[in-house]
Amino acid sequence: KSEHPYYYMNSIMVDESFPGMRQENDLNFNHPDFDKYPHIAKIWIGSESRVSCHSDTPRNIACCVQGDRRFTLFPPNQIQNLYPGPLTPTPGGQTVTMTDIQQPDFDKFPRLKEALDNAVIAEMEPGDALYYPSLWWHEVDALDKFNVMINYWWIDAPRYLGDPLDVLMHAMLTLRDRSPSEKKAWREIFDYYIFGDADKVRDHLPEHTWGALGPMDQDRARRLIMQVRQSLNR
Repeated sequence: KSEHPYYYMNSIMVDESFPGMRQENDLNFNHPDFDKYPHIAKIWIGSESRVSCHSDTPRNIACCVQGDRRFTLFPPNQIQNLYPGPLTPTPGGQTVTMTDIQQPDFDKFPRLKEALDNAVIAEMEPGDALYYPSLWWHEVDALDKFNVMINYWWIDAPRYLGDPLDVLMHAMLTLRDRSPSEKKAWREIFDYYIFGDADKVRDHLPEHTWGALGPMDQDRARRLIMQVRQSLNR
């Protein structure tokens, strides 16, 4: 290890902590998502550090301002090979891998080898920017004595759609511990109603009967939230 003081300021809101900074130093990103959905700029400042491999719901553009960085990224389908830790609580609020991807122990975590075979590594210098999609796993190494990164996060969905993690937690409660045959049947139902073609489930029905099957908007979302709350309060 280097013999010098270590500092780490993580995920600091730029507009609140450095007012006026973005007027002269901002990302000129001409993309319709930035106009349609609100984005948040955050800054990370510190000496050498490592953010353990995790995933985030928002999309991200990471801009290397000072010092070199290394991103090690994995597509979402590698989750089972990354040995995720507990869902909560975690220091940064996100589930992280229980493995050391820089010094892997394949005897203890044999599936990690497949994850590493599918990894994408981005070596970044000041002035570089990296985009990665929602739910991609990523480990971030700040490699120099002084490092600065600014990233821009946004979710390409209206706020009334809520957080899919709530669905996951509810499914833990209601589905996970049922019999294999019942879970298999529910998987077919979810594939039909949630992950399949939304038009297919309603194109044979009169429009006035669509209810929750119709295109989601703020009014329909509000009615569904009330329905779910009533169900949970029984």
